[in-house]
Amino acid sequence: MALNIIDLIKGQLGPALISQAASQLGESESGISKAISGLLPAVVGGMANNADKPGVLDAITGASSSNMLGDLLGGSSNNSLITTVLTAIFGDKIGGIANAISTFSGVSSSSSNSLLNMVTSATLGSVGKYATDNNLGSTGITSLLNDQKGIVSSLLPAGLSLASLGIGNMFGGPDAENVKVTSFDQPKVEVNRGGNVHTTPTPDNNNNEGGSIWKWLLPLLLLGVAGWFLWNNYNKDKTEEVVTTDNTEIVADSTADMVNDSAMMVTPVREVTDIDLNGKMIKGYANGMEASMINFLKGDNYKNADDAALKDIWYNFDNVNFKMGSATELEMGSEGQIQNLAAILKSYPDAKIKIGGYTDMTGDAAQNKDLSQKRADHIKSELSKLGVTAQVVGAEGYGSEFAKVAATASDSERASDRKMAVRFTK
Repeated sequence: MALNIIDLIKGQLGPALISQAASQLGESESGISKAISGLLPAVVGGMANNADKPGVLDAITGASSSNMLGDLLGGSSNNSLITTVLTAIFGDKIGGIANAISTFSGVSSSSSNSLLNMVTSATLGSVGKYATDNNLGSTGITSLLNDQKGIVSSLLPAGLSLASLGIGNMFGGPDAENVKVTSFDQPKVEVNRGGNVHTTPTPDNNNNEGGSIWKWLLPLLLLGVAGWFLWNNYNKDKTEEVVTTDNTEIVADSTADMVNDSAMMVTPVREVTDIDLNGKMIKGYANGMEASMINFLKGDNYKNADDAALKDIWYNFDNVNFKMGSATELEMGSEGQIQNLAAILKSYPDAKIKIGGYTDMTGDAAQNKDLSQKRADHIKSELSKLGVTAQVVGAEGYGSEFAKVAATASDSERASDRKMAVRFTK
């Protein structure tokens, strides 16, 4: 399974940045999130389709040294690397893409252009950093980008297609949602991703005008295909609704088994919302870590539970990310969730927590455990700086002890084992 580059980028576009962008551009946070969800696959697809162009490769290799990830909002508007890349991958379609995203998300065209620059900056910075960290040369970067061609269309949000962005022939052929037209007389069934049934002419192999079998068979086929598609689409929607309902995770302490992280099954860009913390509003993901912890504290769950029950209920940080290989450097935007956790603890002064760190199976087990311990200690230290020292009673790194995905699996598959988590304790 190919690495999904969007998995590398999404950590740069968390709630804190979305909130800042909404404030700076005068847009709603939901509109910003929706715009980003459409721009990310488009930009990644554009780079994938132009992976062999020197301008694109030079921009990626130069992104790591230009600190592009350090100021995504302010530094993306006048960056020549971004202008070069956008021109190389979209040409004269840049305006059309921005307008299509504006219509799709409800933000202004001006805001859409700014977000296009920001997403391109995040993409260049993330891919450039990955290339540097993994010693990828031009050939490796090109191969990495080419691997994205097969997944880009599937990452577009519902209601948006490559064709609607004006780049339906991005990968050398018509977009899957375009209606194909031939010069024959009888209709043929085509079903697009939105669930609409289209007909296009096909040849009539029976020259007897009144006796063609298609006159009675075709309507039955149309009904059968439409019914099959709607039934499968309905079941798919129901399944997705169940998967993403709650972000609370049951994982392991040193005496129990850890289950896989369902937070990895959500879409790359999640909706940011206001979360009520005893009358004070904080920003976080709907059904994310903060909302789940607050809901647990609001009832009598924490008050009535003992430590034996609490040790199996972990909440994954869904917007705290360390820079690759580092135990003390956080990716931009991570501080916001740590601040939210401190605010929760201050609002519930009797609550106590423990921090846990986990890695995947790659590398040396002892070094993985050491790294996860240092990361857990770092988050504990950051919380102490925010005035909740007494409520953070433990920090433990488990390394790859509870990892479930084989070391030979793809990076995106192993991502479910790499996490930081928090649980309540007594």
